[in-house]
Parts: sequence; C-alpha cells; structure tokens
Amino acid sequence: MKAFVLVKHGAPDIAFELQEMPDLQPGAGQVVVEVEAFGLNYADVMARLGKYKEAPALPSVIGYEAIGRISALAEDVKGLEKGQRVACFVRFGGYATQVLTPAMGVVPVSDEMDAGIALALTVQYCTAWYASEICMQLQSGDHVLVQAAAGGVGIALVQMAKRKGCIVYGTAGSDEKLQLLREQGVDYPINYNKVDWAVEVNRIRGGKGLDVVFDSLGGSEFRRGYKSLSPGGRIAGFGNASRTKGWANVAGDLKTLFGFGFFSPAFLLMQSRSIVGVNMLRVADHRPDILKTCLENTFELAEAGVFKPVIGARFPHEEMGKAHVLLESRKSTGKIVVNW
Repeated sequence: MKAFVLVKHGAPDIAFELQEMPDLQPGAGQVVVEVEAFGLNYADVMARLGKYKEAPALPSVIGYEAIGRISALAEDVKGLEKGQRVACFVRFGGYATQVLTPAMGVVPVSDEMDAGIALALTVQYCTAWYASEICMQLQSGDHVLVQAAAGGVGIALVQMAKRKGCIVYGTAGSDEKLQLLREQGVDYPINYNKVDWAVEVNRIRGGKGLDVVFDSLGGSEFRRGYKSLSPGGRIAGFGNASRTKGWANVAGDLKTLFGFGFFSPAFLLMQSRSIVGVNMLRVADHRPDILKTCLENTFELAEAGVFKPVIGARFPHEEMGKAHVLLESRKSTGKIVVNW
C-alpha cells in the first residue's frame, strides 16, 4: 500500500513523504478498506505543525476518515462483507490506500453517494451530532453561536441547529463565507474581521446572552464565548484552531492555556452554566457504541436529505500538499477531499 507519512513538522512540502508500506491485515473485530478517497480535518494541520498532542510520534500516518471497499475482515465481524463500499472512522492512518479500523467505526455507503459527502458525514457531522444532540441537547428557540461556521463542522452544526428550530449566529472571516452562511439558514452571519463578534451578539440580543456556544477556536475566544452565555447557557469546545498561529513553543502553549481562563464549579453553579469538551477520538476509544450511533444517525438523515454537507474542494493525491495549504489558510469552506 501507499501512504503519506508525516516525517517532520512544518510546511506540507517538507512534512509529508509518499511511501510504500506493507499491506494491512485485520485483527479481531477489524476490517481493512481499500481507499478511494480520504478527508482532511483541521486537527491534521495541528498534527503537521506539531501542535496536536494526540497525534502519534513521527514518522506516522495521520488522518481520521476514509471511504472505499472492504478488502479483508476478521472472522468475528458480522453485518459487513468483502467488496462492500463503506465509510470509516480511523484513529489515524487515513492518508493511505488502505486503512485498518474496528468494525464499530464503519458504516455502509451506497454506490450512489458522493465520496466527499460520505467523508464529511464520517467525522465532521459525527462530531457535530455528538456535540449538539448528545452534549448540548438543543431546544427549539435556543440562541446558538457557531464559531467558524463556514467550516465542515460549523456547517454541520448550523444544519443541526436549524433542524431543531434554533436561532443561529455564525462567524466567518469573509463576506463570501457570510453568503454561504445565509444560504445555510444562519439568522445572523457575522464577519469577525469587520466587527467584534461578542459586541455584535450582545447588540443583537440586547444583553440577554446566548443559550449555546459551539467553539472550535479555543484560547481567549473560548473564554469570550463563555462570558456571552446567559443563565442556563452551555458551551462546547471541540477545537483549538487559534493555536496554529506561529510555531509550537512553550510560550505559545502557555498563552493559549491561560487564554481559556479558569472556571470554578462554584461560579458554574451560581450562573447555571455548563462547559463540555468534545474529543471524538476519546469517544471512539471508550464508547464505540456512541460513535456507531452518531454514524448511523448522520448517514440516515443525509440519505433522507436532511443533512447536506458542502464540499469545499477536491484534490488528486498528487496535490495533497495544496489541500493542506488551503485548509490552513482558513479560506476553505466545507469538506476538503483527496482522491487516490
């Protein structure tokens, strides 16, 4: 098999090498998938820059999701068969022509479903489903802020919030992205490069605060999101994109850490606020049944036309470095797909 191996931290053109590697063999409860395409997520940029502690030690193959056909499976795997087209959640290893994954992280995909749609559903929509349906339990009428709302998880969160009858505020960094947010049904698109989003939300709400904040930025932006909550409000953090500014160093890490702020349970009790952290790797490790539920629900609703992922760009594998550059630039929208 072939794989893009992360050999050093830095720019894509020096960080990755396309290498030949041994073919994979399934262990108990596992399947091997011959990959037709894989998706990129912002955590991949963090891993490439050496800023993602969950990433395996160098050299390694990163990537969380792939789509293809099962080429081998363990005898104890039921309900799947060789040759079946599937999408799969992988704990790294996605940037390869073969992936190995537990059967619980696999969902059958019709031959008619676009590969990019399936990839978006596998990680981005599963993350959004877990955050919105299981953690936040959105209610009709909730005032919901989605940071980086034009990204893959952001768009998924917007669609899920609108499905529940929420009033949605979405931030993005360009007027072009704001237009995409309007098309997705965002009630209050906010260009954070032109206005202070917290001031704008406060103006729109008349000081009443927000019911829910979904934060992928981390650091001081997370703290500002928390401060914007009304009594009974809740915030879910699922990323730390602000940390990609500059190279990894102790000073930068400490700045980000202190930027989050410090929260006492006593203040949470008095204000009736909630803080939730979302890490789908941990969910997959410790509650694969919940991951399976997220996969099944997102794919079912997509097949029914309820969820409509946006494909931002497609690249042949020879241009994988360009795909990373686009994702890191923050100019992309929706899902970025790399085809073998």
